[in-house]
Amino acid sequence: MSSKKKRIPTYKLGFRKALYSTIPIGVFTWLLVFVYLGSSTVEGVVVTAAMIFLNFLTFFVIDYRVDYKRLMMLERISKNISKKRFEEMDDQTSSSNDELDYVIKKLVKSNRTVEREIQRLNRIENYRKEFIGDISHELKTPIFAIQGFVETLLNGALEDEKVNRKFLQKAMRNVNRLIYLTKDLMEISKLETGELKSEMEEIYLYDIINEVVESLQYKAQQEQVNLFIERIDRNLRIRADKNQLRQVLINLIENGIKYNVPQGSVRIELSPTKRADKMILNIEDTGIGIDEADLPRVTERFFRVDKSRSRERGGTGLGLAIVKHIIEAHGETLKIRSEPNKGSKFSISLTRVDVDADSHGTDEATFSEISRGK
Repeated sequence: MSSKKKRIPTYKLGFRKALYSTIPIGVFTWLLVFVYLGSSTVEGVVVTAAMIFLNFLTFFVIDYRVDYKRLMMLERISKNISKKRFEEMDDQTSSSNDELDYVIKKLVKSNRTVEREIQRLNRIENYRKEFIGDISHELKTPIFAIQGFVETLLNGALEDEKVNRKFLQKAMRNVNRLIYLTKDLMEISKLETGELKSEMEEIYLYDIINEVVESLQYKAQQEQVNLFIERIDRNLRIRADKNQLRQVLINLIENGIKYNVPQGSVRIELSPTKRADKMILNIEDTGIGIDEADLPRVTERFFRVDKSRSRERGGTGLGLAIVKHIIEAHGETLKIRSEPNKGSKFSISLTRVDVDADSHGTDEATFSEISRGK
């Protein structure tokens, strides 16, 4: 048994309130007994003392019954907040619904607010630790590679014309990889912390897609991959952040090019939904595909299905994570279907603004079908 006994709290506030309430009643009783009733000194003192004691006891008991438990609750909540211990607080107010009940309600609300804020800060701290760990791991590979090439050149390979240019080219590739990695890290950090806000506006979908396809055309030709825009209405307008949607398209189409096969293709097309104001934009490739077991993780930061192939082709492991965060920030959905050695299909929902138009009766002349890389 512990030598320390649990201290029973003294209700000092109730004692003072009962005492202060009894003093004027005691004075009134004394005046009544001695002046008006003319009682003897001993009898008057006894009666006055008895009245004072009874009044004190009555006031103390009433105050204890009304306020003591609620005051202990306030103390418990405040201690829990100071110790960062939070517990579920039900409605502990009394039926009187007085000022003390109001204070309890406010403190319980503050308790929940502080709990949510601490949880948010813990999530940010965990994210920071994880993010720093990921960054340090990802930065080591290109930095050590550059260090190795430079040291080799300084140790004599710089004078060897057979290898010096080759080593410098490899070092430059790793420098470019660091640049891309830094850019993507800044982007994903802003997206995950909510710092980067989406500026929604009405934009023509075809113009954005065509602009991205043209910018990636040279890369597709180098990889012997054909890019196709399939029958997209030039006048179709959607609500989105123009720059962020462009980033999504670049990441998905570039991903389709990077992990494709020679003479493969990437197709961009629309498909309807049951809702008139919604549509699905599909980016489908004929590449190496993704195993079903890896599909739930492909949008995680730095996750790579084939790490050696990704690094060889300059992948940072952040492209799909950026896509996911942008799509979620738009209030849209991203779905991925893939089959190894057959290809992958990325489908994102978009919100159109011309919902009054007939979505199925558009004039053929407004559609455009473009074949790229042939």
